[in-house]
Amino acid sequence: MSTGELLSVEPQELQFQLELKKQISCSMQLTNKTNNHVAFKVKTTNPKKYCVRPNTGVVLPHSTCDVTVTMQAQKEAPPDMQCKDKFLLQSAVASHGATTKDITPVLFNKESGNQVEECKLKVSYVAPAQPPSPVREGSEEGSSPRASISENGTTSSTDSVVVPRAYTESHEKTSETKALIAKLTEEKNSAIQQYNKLHQELELLRRQGNKSGGGIPIIYVILIGLLGILLGYLVK
Repeated sequence: MSTGELLSVEPQELQFQLELKKQISCSMQLTNKTNNHVAFKVKTTNPKKYCVRPNTGVVLPHSTCDVTVTMQAQKEAPPDMQCKDKFLLQSAVASHGATTKDITPVLFNKESGNQVEECKLKVSYVAPAQPPSPVREGSEEGSSPRASISENGTTSSTDSVVVPRAYTESHEKTSETKALIAKLTEEKNSAIQQYNKLHQELELLRRQGNKSGGGIPIIYVILIGLLGILLGYLVK
């Protein structure tokens, strides 16, 4: 805290938590320790970079006034996070009942015989606080399984629960696939056996027809049709 006869200033150094492309503000508090009205004026070496509200005003006796300093958005951070900007706070005794409209440049002119105090304020940059790293639910590759404590005090591993469950589901799907393949193979073998049996019966009927010298029996035609249907099923 800077303590003068008219105003005390807190803090003595303006700190800005630097974040690129974002306006940043900080405040200082002026305290009037006298029984008089005290006028103040805030100046800066870089007026285009900062906005001060209020930059002039009157602090009533034994009261305080908050001043907000806003730094315009910066495109890049300065080297080594150093800032050479400075502020100057001027204060002078004003007439009783004075307001901001009554403040003139002459009031802060020492050559006019006025009691003028000056307080220089430095500017510093502070790196923004880093957010805490989020806790991952599952362990990454190469890391150990994350353990948790149950209500009865025993320790269990998350991975030891997830892996067997996935393995069981995969094993069940494999068993179902094998069962389906075995069923289809059995049906195919049965169809082939029926085809061979019908083929043998057709050959027998054909030979009997040749010996009798008659036409083709109707049963022979029916069997040929069934054989064609069965053959088409096997091809599919």
